[in-house]
Amino acid sequence: MQVKRIVANFSTPDVALARTFYQDVLGLNLLMDHGWIVTYGLPTEMSVQVSFATEGGSNTAVPDLSIEVDDVDAAFARMSAAGFPIEYGLADEPWGVRRFFVRDPFGKLINILSHA
Repeated sequence: MQVKRIVANFSTPDVALARTFYQDVLGLNLLMDHGWIVTYGLPTEMSVQVSFATEGGSNTAVPDLSIEVDDVDAAFARMSAAGFPIEYGLADEPWGVRRFFVRDPFGKLINILSHA
């Protein structure tokens, strides 16, 4: 047996709210839309990872989701311009990532990062 994919699922009464944050700003593709559930991602990048933490590092809250991007400064600029609330950062962390925390439209704390 081999795990192929892990998908975080968020409960919401309005799946359309995800579009601006995850598709328009982050640039993810709409992979599935059944009306009651939508899935965003990249068909070529389907890494399998799951993390468990007592804190989010640097005395922050544990984020609900971590998203690695190739240009965290550009992601920060786009999230700020789109008006999403930045909760932490931009910060260069001692473990080799540059990151920020932002709230998505559902109130979930999202860690957006790039490795140094």
